Amino acid sequence: MRLLLLLSAFYLALCTRGACADPFQEHKDAKALVFVFISNECPIANRYAPEIERLHKRYASNQIAFILVHSDPAETQQAIDKHTRDYSYTCAVVRDTDQRLARKAGVTVTPEAVVFLPDGKRIYRGRIDNRFEAFGKARPEPTQRDLQAALDAIVQGKPVRKSETRAIGCYIPFPK
Repeated sequence: MRLLLLLSAFYLALCTRGACADPFQEHKDAKALVFVFISNECPIANRYAPEIERLHKRYASNQIAFILVHSDPAETQQAIDKHTRDYSYTCAVVRDTDQRLARKAGVTVTPEAVVFLPDGKRIYRGRIDNRFEAFGKARPEPTQRDLQAALDAIVQGKPVRKSETRAIGCYIPFPK
């Protein structure tokens, strides 16, 4: 059974530097919204910074919005701002302090990517690529670029062939 997730039915307020906004309203003209869940302290997520930035720059001209999401409530805005500068991110960065987006998107680790259409339909969730096959087992270069394949399909007006993959990373700390 395929899970269909619609987010547009609820107001999603994500905050950054004290200002809150609904990314689906802010990017209603985008072809897709890519949320990449990251954490300041996750070495796997940090290793993906150049790849995330590469994808952001590659698809910006195709009306694909990239938003980095910090869903660890313990991360402060000051620490997130420093992390953003340290890793030279140029895409939007937001805090998901109540973990509402993380729960709705179904993510459990960082880094994990989720792609939504502007109407809130989730069309991809999973790894960025297969560079990490398991904890401590990394390839020098990925052999499958899953997020890129999903975004290529969107740009070409084709269906995303693989809607879910298993992400390897650091667990998001959800309260019990």
